[in-house]
Amino acid sequence: MSDSNSGHDLSDRDRQAVGGIVYQTTTDGIDWTQLKADLHADNFDNGRTPDELRRSSENSAVNVFARLDGRVIGTARALSDGVGNAYVVDVWTHSNYRRRGVASQMMTLLAERLPGQHIYLFTDSAEDFYRQLGYRRQGVGLSMVSGQWLNRF
Repeated sequence: MSDSNSGHDLSDRDRQAVGGIVYQTTTDGIDWTQLKADLHADNFDNGRTPDELRRSSENSAVNVFARLDGRVIGTARALSDGVGNAYVVDVWTHSNYRRRGVASQMMTLLAERLPGQHIYLFTDSAEDFYRQLGYRRQGVGLSMVSGQWLNRF
């Protein structure tokens, strides 16, 4: 279940503007090549190509993009079973726009679209930020890569 990718104008439900920053929940109009370059320049690049970034978003249950003057300055997305469990990934705010409420707004919009679900995430360095949003420590997170990362590394 992914948000609309129709290319039509965004409805008010799909877009909100706060302080000049537009928050959208669709992948409409995203410049994936520019996003890849910005992630790389901001040391938040995990090796996905622009097409893989697009497919990752399109296959997610919920996306939130923060845009300023059309350029993506923040991302957050969630994978979900649509019933009781969601996992938040790829939360990023461009370094030049941190500590301005961008990530807080994206996480709020994300949570609003996951009613009744247990929302889980992993963080290396932003635990205090997520605690302020109501997240609490829970158990131990474990991970593994099946085969090689992105089938090529």
